Amino acid sequence: MVSTKLIGKLFVSRQKEIDRYAKETEAIQEHVFRKLIQTAAATEWGKKYNYANIRTYTDFQRVPIQQYDDVKGYVDRMRHGEKNILWPGQVVWYAKSSGTTNDKSKFIPVSKDGLRHIHYKGGTDAVALYLRSNPQSNFFSGKGLILGGSHSPNYNLKDSLVGDLSAILIQNINPLVNFIRVPSKEIALLSEFEEKVERIAETTIHENVTNLSGVPSWMLAVIKRILEKTGAKHLNEIWPNLEVFFHGGVCFTPYREQYKQLITSDKMHYMETYNASEGFFGLQSDLNDPAMLLMLDYDVFYEFIPLEEIDNPAPAIIPLADVEIGKNYAMVISTSCGLWRYIIGDTVKFTQKSPYKFVISGRTKHFINAFGEELMVDNAEKGLARACAATGAQVLEYSAAPVFMDANAKCRHQWLIEFSTMPDSLENFRHTLDKALQDINSDYEAKRHKDITLQELEIIVARPNLFHDWLKQKGKLGGQHKVPRLSNNRDYIEEMLKLNI
Repeated sequence: MVSTKLIGKLFVSRQKEIDRYAKETEAIQEHVFRKLIQTAAATEWGKKYNYANIRTYTDFQRVPIQQYDDVKGYVDRMRHGEKNILWPGQVVWYAKSSGTTNDKSKFIPVSKDGLRHIHYKGGTDAVALYLRSNPQSNFFSGKGLILGGSHSPNYNLKDSLVGDLSAILIQNINPLVNFIRVPSKEIALLSEFEEKVERIAETTIHENVTNLSGVPSWMLAVIKRILEKTGAKHLNEIWPNLEVFFHGGVCFTPYREQYKQLITSDKMHYMETYNASEGFFGLQSDLNDPAMLLMLDYDVFYEFIPLEEIDNPAPAIIPLADVEIGKNYAMVISTSCGLWRYIIGDTVKFTQKSPYKFVISGRTKHFINAFGEELMVDNAEKGLARACAATGAQVLEYSAAPVFMDANAKCRHQWLIEFSTMPDSLENFRHTLDKALQDINSDYEAKRHKDITLQELEIIVARPNLFHDWLKQKGKLGGQHKVPRLSNNRDYIEEMLKLNI
C-alpha cells in the first residue's frame, strides 16, 4: 500500500549507513571503541582501569575479561541505586537472564544509552533491512504482534525494573509505536504466560496483523491457541495480510516446517534477529541467506575468543579484523550498558567478511564434549534437519546429554525429543541423525569410529508437553527462557526424564 512505500522512504538513509559496513569496518568499530571509553572514563570502573589514558586497542587489553560472577558485585550496587559504577548515571532497568553456577539468575544492566543505541536501534534496523529485501511489502498497513515477557520492581526502587528484556523494551517503547502494535501493554506484560496466551488470542483475532516478533517456541503457543479458538486451519485465514516473523532467542530450524504448515501464504517471510539480554548484535539482511549481518555501529565493541581457548585461564583474544571464516568463537563485548570485555556465552561462526556475516553456532556451556567430540548446537540442528527430511518427522523440542557408561560399559549420546510429527521409522531417524553428525563433525566421526569410544546415539521419545511442563516447574514459561539443547552433564536431562511418564 501507499502508506508503507511512503514510510519506507524514511529508512533509506539508514540503509545507506548500513552499506558502509562492507568497506569501513575498522573505522566504524574504532569510533564505537573511542566513544565507549571516553564516555565511561569518569565512572568507578573507568577510573579503576585508567580509561582516561587508553589510546589504543592494545591499551584496552589490560582490562581483564569478565564473566557475570566477576561483575555481580558492581551490578548489585547499581541495582540498589548507586550511580556512575559501570556506566555514567543511574541504571534503572535490568534484564533477567538465565543464571550462573552460583546464582539462579543474572541481572544485565540496560542503560538509557543501551536502550536507544543498541536495542531500539536494532529493532528499527530490522524493519529497514526487511523493507529493502521486500520492496512490495504492506508492512505498515496493519499492526505487529510483539510477544514479550514480564517485569517486576527492582528492590522497590522508584521506576526501577527487573525482568525479561522484551518486557523492558515494551515498557519503554515510544508511545507512537503502541498505535501499530498488539496486544495492549497490560496484556503484553502479564506474568502468567498461559493467561497471557489466552488474552492475546482473545484480543488479536480481529486485528489486521501484518508482522510477528518473538521467540519461535512461545509464538507457536500463541498461534496454536488462536487456531483452536477460531477453528481455522491456517493463520493466514485469520490474518490474510501477515507477511513476516522477526524471530530470535532460539534456532528456528526445528520450528520452520511447523510454521510453514500453519502459515501457508506464499508472501510469508522469516527474518532472524540476534537481540540478547546483553545487546542487539545481528540481523538477517538477505532473506535467502541464513547468516546475519554483524551490526557494527551500535554501542557495541566486539572481540572474540577462539573456542578452543575458552577454558584457558589466559585465552587468546582477537579483534574483529582477525577472525577467520568457518571457525567457532566465543563473543566478547563492551557496551554502553556497562559491560566491559564481557563473555556473553554465545558462540558464533563467520561465513564472510566485507561485510561481516555470521551464524550462531551454540553456547560456550551448551555443547557436548564428554569424549572429545565437540558437538555444537549448530551441528545438532543440521543433523536433526537431515533426519527430519529423511523420515518426514518434525521436532518440537529436544535436549541431549552424554551417557558416560552404562551397565554394559557403553558410552553414547542420549537425545530426548518431543516430536510434533513422528518419523515414519524411529530407527531410521536415529541412524540418519547419527550418520549426519558424523558427516558434519569430524571429531564426532572419529569418536564413533568402530564404536570404540562412542556407541550409536540413543533417542528417547518425550511425551507431549514434557518440555513445557519442565519449564513451568522451574518457573520459566515464556519470555527469554529456552530449553537447554546440549549439556555436557546429565543434570537437566535427568530432571526431564523424571517427568517423562
